[in-house]
Amino acid sequence: MSLFAASSSQLRVRGGHESSRVTYVELFFDLVFVFAVTQLSHGLLAHLSLTGLAQTAVLLIAMWWAWINAAWVTNWLDPARPVVRVMLFALMLAGLVFSAALPKAFDDRGGAVAAGYVAMHMIRDGVMLWALYRHDKTNFLNFVRISLWHLAAAPFWLAGCYGEAWRLEFWALAVAIETAAPLLGYRVPRLGRSVTADWAVAGAHMAERCGLFIIIALGESILITGATFASLDWTAPAIGAFLVAFMGSVGLWAVYFNIGAERASHQIEKSSDPGRLARAGYTFMHIPIVAGIIVVAVGDELVVQHPGGHVELPALCALVGGPALYLIGNALFKRLSAPNLPLSHLAGLGLLALSVPASFLLTPLALSAITTAILIVVALWEWLSLRQRSEA
Repeated sequence: MSLFAASSSQLRVRGGHESSRVTYVELFFDLVFVFAVTQLSHGLLAHLSLTGLAQTAVLLIAMWWAWINAAWVTNWLDPARPVVRVMLFALMLAGLVFSAALPKAFDDRGGAVAAGYVAMHMIRDGVMLWALYRHDKTNFLNFVRISLWHLAAAPFWLAGCYGEAWRLEFWALAVAIETAAPLLGYRVPRLGRSVTADWAVAGAHMAERCGLFIIIALGESILITGATFASLDWTAPAIGAFLVAFMGSVGLWAVYFNIGAERASHQIEKSSDPGRLARAGYTFMHIPIVAGIIVVAVGDELVVQHPGGHVELPALCALVGGPALYLIGNALFKRLSAPNLPLSHLAGLGLLALSVPASFLLTPLALSAITTAILIVVALWEWLSLRQRSEA
């Protein structure tokens, strides 16, 4: 192993603001996941059923693990190093194959999805083991455990390629393994488990990285809304739906960035165990946040296309379920840096629940306006509460 180990350190130099800055090559890497998020939204829109929802959920979690694992890796490795940049470009290529195949993942392109996804794990883990062997023995052992867990999930990804009948079950088991792994500390017989206290995490980098991903997902939502609106006749209902969808995106942005993002960034920077906060707040609790944005985008497109008439069940689930997922994820995320769950978010969830029976009397546009108003009320409530506390 030592023969092939990195002769010089590929790790980020800790200390100072510049050491935790998100680099341009990381932002370039994220472009692949703009495409992936768009593909997931289109896939869910085309398969608005329980099966389609389950398929999208599995692919969303896989997409998230592909991205967040890369974010963890570049938290440790220095993207200015040529080898690290080559790794990111290789991950981009594998990720582009994975993303391009997503709409037909459960048809004739399952092999491309599985191959692209497994290749991302192999490339990323292999480079980390190579880079860490001589320079960070504790983290090297951590990545040995991580690699073994990824290898344990890989057969199920590949097994799903050989038959569409059990593909969803195999892939759901694969993402379940990868989701359980960090919760179990990547425990491996004889190698023990990883502890978050050993993870030297640059908290500011992780916070900025995830915040930028939320911007990417929100951008995807605006992209879908704008593209759909551009293809329609600009009637009064269509214009109204377009404006409501835009205000909904503003509400989503405000709920996350008004308070939670900056406060959590300060919290993780000052924490004695930043690895624990990075695992809980950024690795896990951002999943429902991103899922909520994707579902909201689907609801926006449905409303822009059909603003009038009765609210069908798929539209109801998207228009209420998307904001609910988003508020749940944000509430759990903000709880890490506050003594209690935010009351504004709990009230927002209650109002969303009340909108369900009211939807039988509403048009899709009216229901969308109500859920958008709820998001804006939550954001304003939280902002005013913080302002009152700061003035007290």
